[in-house]
Amino acid sequence: MYIARLELNNFRNYIHQELELPDRVIVFHGNNAQGKTNILEAIYMLAPSKSPRTSIDRELINWNALNDDLPMARLAAESVKNSETNQIEITLLAQPKGTDILNAGESKYFQKRIRVNGLPYRATDMIGTIRVVLFDPQDNDLIGGAPSLRRRYLDITNSQIDPDYLRSLQRYNKVLWQRNHLLRLIRDHRANPEDLSYWDEQLVSSGSYLVSQRKAELVILKRLASEIHQQLTGGAEELDTIYVQSVVQEQETKEAFHRALYAARDEEIVRGLSLIGPHRDDMKFMIGGVDMGVYGSRGQHRTITLSLKLAEARYMLEKTGDSPVLLLDDVLSELDSERRYHLLEAVMNYEQAFITTTDLDHIPSTFLSRTTKFKIAQGSAV
Repeated sequence: MYIARLELNNFRNYIHQELELPDRVIVFHGNNAQGKTNILEAIYMLAPSKSPRTSIDRELINWNALNDDLPMARLAAESVKNSETNQIEITLLAQPKGTDILNAGESKYFQKRIRVNGLPYRATDMIGTIRVVLFDPQDNDLIGGAPSLRRRYLDITNSQIDPDYLRSLQRYNKVLWQRNHLLRLIRDHRANPEDLSYWDEQLVSSGSYLVSQRKAELVILKRLASEIHQQLTGGAEELDTIYVQSVVQEQETKEAFHRALYAARDEEIVRGLSLIGPHRDDMKFMIGGVDMGVYGSRGQHRTITLSLKLAEARYMLEKTGDSPVLLLDDVLSELDSERRYHLLEAVMNYEQAFITTTDLDHIPSTFLSRTTKFKIAQGSAV
């Protein structure tokens, strides 16, 4: 799979920019704060229709365009998979919604419209049209940061492969919100604890599927990440990846999930939160029996993260037979020469990759000669 053309209109820094992108490896270079990351953000959005940086659609629109009578942003691309070409378009269009008292004017929310080959699509319908793997400096927090980052890693990978997983995840999050609201009502003596039975069943139904798919995914990711990590460390370290469940059991069953919810009910009511389920699960990364999330150095975190990201790309390729698009956002500067070499060699195994850098010297000349380069300055590619 590769992206042959990308068009940005009012997206972040760009008033209008159209790029022809037929080559295997494209390098965007230039000073900081010129818009390199925004291009990768736009490409990423073509897969899940969401930004990796914000959940607020308003923030995706060029600041100057917000003053227009009808603020909007448009992202369009042409992707090629095997011999099949798809035209993808995502439009954010302002809609009036009441009055903004703080700003003494009319507030707006933004409607997202998705079209593939001219036909309206939902986000779940887009799965598989484009798949991406993003390497980002913030990924260094994946190992030692909040558990939500590690769950997000699993969810993004599975959602790009399995539409049923994405639907289950969306349904689970809605059920979780409703159940937490009910728990708070019960805590305040405004609802009956027996009302939880229905929401328990819904939570178990969606949550069990998420856990089973995550564990199946991790079996493959564990193998791939371990192989890659040994390459990156010259065989000096052996990485083990463990899935940590909030439901402690040897075998995943819906009955065990139900029992765990019932056992935690009193505490959940007191706290007004659901304490059991895949939204509380985590991952551990062990080397020599030592938890790297607790005791690993920054360099070890960086190497494990790189192993996981490369494993994610290989997992998508093995699972679907389709090459994901790789997005490397200013990660080369944080790697030593050996790990930089391994990463760039891995890039050549995929149909297309986009790399951003402030310094072309971070890319070996033998590799750079095989790329197409764009200099990014003040939101324009030259």
